[in-house]
Amino acid sequence: MNIAGYKIKFEKKAGFSGLEAAVISIIAVLAALFLVGFIFLQAGVDPAKGYAEIFSYAFLNSFGVPLTLNRAIFLLLCTYAFILPMRAGLWNVGMAGQLYVGAMAAFGVAYAFGARTNPDLPAGIVLPLMILAAIAGGGLMGFIPGLLKGKFNTNEIVVTMMLNFIAFWVTAHMIKDGGPFMGSGGEGEGFKLPESLQPGLFLGMPFTIWFAIGLAALLQFLFTKTRIGYEIRSFGASPAAARYAGVDPFRISVLVFVAGGMIAGLAGYHYFGTVPGLFKIPKNYGDFGDLAFYGMICGLIARGNPLASIPLAILFGGLTSGGRFVQGKLQLGFGIDYAMLGVLMIILVAFQFFFRYKIVFKKEKEA
Repeated sequence: MNIAGYKIKFEKKAGFSGLEAAVISIIAVLAALFLVGFIFLQAGVDPAKGYAEIFSYAFLNSFGVPLTLNRAIFLLLCTYAFILPMRAGLWNVGMAGQLYVGAMAAFGVAYAFGARTNPDLPAGIVLPLMILAAIAGGGLMGFIPGLLKGKFNTNEIVVTMMLNFIAFWVTAHMIKDGGPFMGSGGEGEGFKLPESLQPGLFLGMPFTIWFAIGLAALLQFLFTKTRIGYEIRSFGASPAAARYAGVDPFRISVLVFVAGGMIAGLAGYHYFGTVPGLFKIPKNYGDFGDLAFYGMICGLIARGNPLASIPLAILFGGLTSGGRFVQGKLQLGFGIDYAMLGVLMIILVAFQFFFRYKIVFKKEKEA
């Protein structure tokens, strides 16, 4: 392409720095917010006022901040569940099913101890068992696609999507229409945990925030400093070369899917078992399964970096909570929050181009 005597072309990058990645991401966010501004204008709302309401509620309001952080924790855990297989070149799109099963396993422990009828359960025993059950349940759901991929080379996307539907309807059976987990009022949602199993807050946040932070550091260490992390990355970069070097595809497939499922199961326990106002599997549990897919976007934008996923999860958490708030306050049409996130994600994914290529301007020589 020639413009004003300059030849413009794209050249492939050998790599990029952390600062360059941050700059590209910031420009992408600003471009997306600019485009979403036209949605506000069409609704007759000043974009500056709309964004001021969104960000003030999400990051400054005493009610909005906990909601933002709770969603950020959930998104981070779902992102880690996606990143682990992603670094091995595999796609885990089954976070929704894994978190459903993790939540059901956790509430199954509470149910077995008589949580529906006995309000005074030993939290020191039951809560750790609920967490372990959530991790085990999610890991079991991850084991199925990992086994099928490693043993028979089945398409993990198809398998995990099918498992999502199975887990969704099993959860519906458990909490509705007389299912064993249905609330005592017959309201079509799960029973509520007694106060003895409602963990307290640390500085206004559930204790699961430490899982989200700790896992970021652990995964970063795993990918950069350990042999298994090197094998995962090698298999993701070139499966054929990794096999030649002695990496076992079956072992890697099962490992990353089980580990990812365990983290997704923990995400299910986090939102249904620790967030104030819930402490139950609600009737709209499917919304949280949909929200889990944003973890895929976070993982792709962060390019598999667990530390870089943290600010993205906070941003997405704030936009989901602030977008829903401003929708009601400014009388905007339904779905403004989804539209905003959709545009943001499309732009962020499109800007991934600039991680691989750079624009070069060269002045053409005169004839």
